[in-house]
Amino acid sequence: MRCLLTASLVVAGLAGNALGHSPSPVKRRKTLGFGPDHPHAVFHASPYQIKTNGFTPMGADVDPIKVAEVFVTDVLGHQLSESSSFRIRKDSYTDVNTGVTHVYVRQIVNGLEVADGDMNINVKDGMVISYGSSFYNGAIPTPFTNLDSHLLRHPHGEYCDILETELAVLDNSLLRGEQIVLGDRGGKGEHLVHMHQSNCQFPDLANELAIPSSDDVADFRPALLQFMVAATPNDEVVNSILGNFDAHVDKMVIQDHSDFAPSGETIEFLVDRVPDAVNPVKARMAYIQVPNKKGDSMHLNLVWKFEVEMQDNWYEAAVSATAPHRIISVVDWASDAPIPTDPSTPEPASYNVFKWGINDPAEGDRSMEKENYDVLASPVGWHSIPYAHDPSLKGQRWSKSKGFYRNTTTTWGNNVFAQENWEGQNSFIDNYRPDAGKSRVFDYKYNPKTTNKTDAQEEAQKYINTTIAQLFYTSNMVHDLYYRYGFDEVSGNFQQYNFGRGGAENDAVIANAQDGSGYNNANFMTPPDGQNGRMRMYLWNTALPYRDGDLEAGIVIHELSHGLSTRLTGGPMNSGCLGWGESGGMGEGWGDFLATTIRSTKEYSDYAMGSWAANRVQGIRNYIYSLDEAINPSTYKTLDKPGYWGVHAVGEVWAEILWVVSQGVIKKHGYSDSLFPPQPLEDGTVPAGNFYRPAQGNKPLVPKHGNTLMFQLVLNGMKLQTCRPSFFDARDAIIQADQVLTGGENFCTLWEGFAKRGLGPDAKVEGRTPWGGGIRTNGYELPLVCQEEPKKPKYPKD
Repeated sequence: MRCLLTASLVVAGLAGNALGHSPSPVKRRKTLGFGPDHPHAVFHASPYQIKTNGFTPMGADVDPIKVAEVFVTDVLGHQLSESSSFRIRKDSYTDVNTGVTHVYVRQIVNGLEVADGDMNINVKDGMVISYGSSFYNGAIPTPFTNLDSHLLRHPHGEYCDILETELAVLDNSLLRGEQIVLGDRGGKGEHLVHMHQSNCQFPDLANELAIPSSDDVADFRPALLQFMVAATPNDEVVNSILGNFDAHVDKMVIQDHSDFAPSGETIEFLVDRVPDAVNPVKARMAYIQVPNKKGDSMHLNLVWKFEVEMQDNWYEAAVSATAPHRIISVVDWASDAPIPTDPSTPEPASYNVFKWGINDPAEGDRSMEKENYDVLASPVGWHSIPYAHDPSLKGQRWSKSKGFYRNTTTTWGNNVFAQENWEGQNSFIDNYRPDAGKSRVFDYKYNPKTTNKTDAQEEAQKYINTTIAQLFYTSNMVHDLYYRYGFDEVSGNFQQYNFGRGGAENDAVIANAQDGSGYNNANFMTPPDGQNGRMRMYLWNTALPYRDGDLEAGIVIHELSHGLSTRLTGGPMNSGCLGWGESGGMGEGWGDFLATTIRSTKEYSDYAMGSWAANRVQGIRNYIYSLDEAINPSTYKTLDKPGYWGVHAVGEVWAEILWVVSQGVIKKHGYSDSLFPPQPLEDGTVPAGNFYRPAQGNKPLVPKHGNTLMFQLVLNGMKLQTCRPSFFDARDAIIQADQVLTGGENFCTLWEGFAKRGLGPDAKVEGRTPWGGGIRTNGYELPLVCQEEPKKPKYPKD
């Protein structure tokens, strides 16, 4: 018998299920997210910092990949050996607008990837303009061995201990097995309880399962099963695994997933019959960095990396390859040339929808809108998809006489597959979607009646055609908008077919309307480039009739923005850079900021998130977004407050800071009534119009208005910043994005905005953990070049 299960483990697991029940109508899905700190990680955006490495800029005609290779070699120096090397990731790319090449590097030790050994190098004209690195710089371990477990700090247990401390600060009872009663602070306390419940039901599982330490490190099945115990929300699955551990191990079917031609990458396996996984699990061996007990040095821990797709989650997890099999880190991917033409594309479709700019039914009425696709972003429209890339035709043959593209009459196209998902399952191809026929006029009524609670869901489902059409329309508009600001094929956008323009294909967004897996929420799963993103939109039972989240554009935009920020940060093939803490919070914050910017108008106004769906004037955040500190007092130091551990709370601080910064840029440059750039000319070139400044040679196009410029800087900053960025890293990346785009003409304007909310150059944090914590100091100073004499500092201290 491989596992000797103690009674205490079962009791602890069952008791954990009682933790965190509350009267809130929001159904929260279980989600895991934690990992080790990287105190040695850096992001350098100053030429002085880069020069100190001894790197000499190369000529503008030198291949930027070569520049990056030389730079990495110079930075690593004596660390390079037969046992320690690196590889340039294939998702590196050049931004066609800015001319910056974003090179992504992965560290290799003993022939294995260091999963969190990342370097991103930004190259322009032969120069490295910035770089971030979390490369391991310690002693190389003996292959296929691990340091004694008791010598290391284990993120899982430490994370759970800190969560319990935070809960205690909020005056919540934390006796295992007792239901927690939430009082006046229930909103913040409930989130912490949910985090604890999700992550900490089985903190001692690795010790409780008596797996012999002599087990073969090549057998990853025990480690995978232990992860599934921690990950599954299903008590029956937990009890089945714990009661029949060996049987589940033996049931697994493993197949080698390596390529025929060796690519130099780690061998990968596919594992089928994994309990509660909806698709075969991907498994590969790697290293991950873990601090020692003192926290003064890092060590490489041999792990199995798993990609586990479940009903409500899609995990990237690292579990120690040797017993005890501890979970070291886990990220939940669920969280938001000439123009090609097709002469057979039919007349544009039309939709009866809340048009772009109307956030929700409280702001305006529906109207008939044309399929206003952008010919650069969606060259053949929203309803055309190549036969070869259509998943509904997989395995079928079709006549070449039909042409290359299939023109659909439903909400099924190259960018988005939109349909109902009332059963809340993972299937989507055969789910219902409206068919508008040859006319492609998606005109459906929307007039839900007030009913009792029992019939409210059925009443909402009567208008599913309207809902799906709206979701399809909004999602395609977002796709086209983000494309024009640089979220294109090579940077990892979501499309089934990429028109020969690079990047990985077959990853259109699966957009599920009225998803039956929950209420009062929405989520987005972002796997690496080449795998479909999955968005689930829910009904909200906050009013009668029920309110449909699909009809609130801000929620849809927020979710789609998770796909944007995850693919742009750290490169399109690395979905693990925004998992938790400040970086995870910024993933939420960018969604709020972009959604708020899209709905804003020339006449300034404050905005709440999710106000209509939640039936709350203040929305679903702690504060509405406002320049008035009496309305939204958020500053960098707000992150120290109890209740600001969750990524949504962290995110709203970041979104508020960006909102304040953007208003300063708007004050300087004015406002554009449309965020969409001009349509290209017949030769594919984009005219300046009243949108861009006059073109200057080969320099990048620069939006001339404040709101469009800020939109561009935020997206460009995502491309520049390092994997697992802090607030400081993301701030510096935005400032450098302006340097690249405008020569730095907004340097002081940007710093003034950040400093207004405490993120000036003198801001600091001490004792920060990967998930939060620490003591922050607001920084209100400005760089010396921006200070006005004799008025210094410009902004008062706290």
